[in-house]
Amino acid sequence: MAQTIVDIQEELIAEFDLFEDWADKYEYLIDLGKKLPAMAEEWKTDENVIKGCQSRVWLHGEKKGEVVNFQADSEAVIVKGLISMLIRVLSGHSAAEILAADLYFIEKIGMSQHLAQTRSNGLLAMVKQMKNYALAFSAQ
Repeated sequence: MAQTIVDIQEELIAEFDLFEDWADKYEYLIDLGKKLPAMAEEWKTDENVIKGCQSRVWLHGEKKGEVVNFQADSEAVIVKGLISMLIRVLSGHSAAEILAADLYFIEKIGMSQHLAQTRSNGLLAMVKQMKNYALAFSAQ
């Protein structure tokens, strides 16, 4: 059976709990970004740039059957790590599941306290954009 959004969030929280200090957590976040599958160049368009992010972040969502999948990329390594976590949590789920998701892992791993205000705003913009895709897909 596929993992739920809650299962994946719990996994991420456990992974970040392995690290004592924030330098190590940032390092892990950057590693997650480096492992993000390459985004198809055709999706790196102005329409796919998330508004409200300091760094450029491209996000593309596609619905296949009942499932929504996301691809993303960013020029900033930390931001790439953040979007890779969101993709890991939300991709592969139905639009309804994405819309209903309470993304508590960001708070639980301490990310909200350790990000600059502009990064936090960018993170919220990424979540909002992913939920907007889900909303559009659920209306189809």
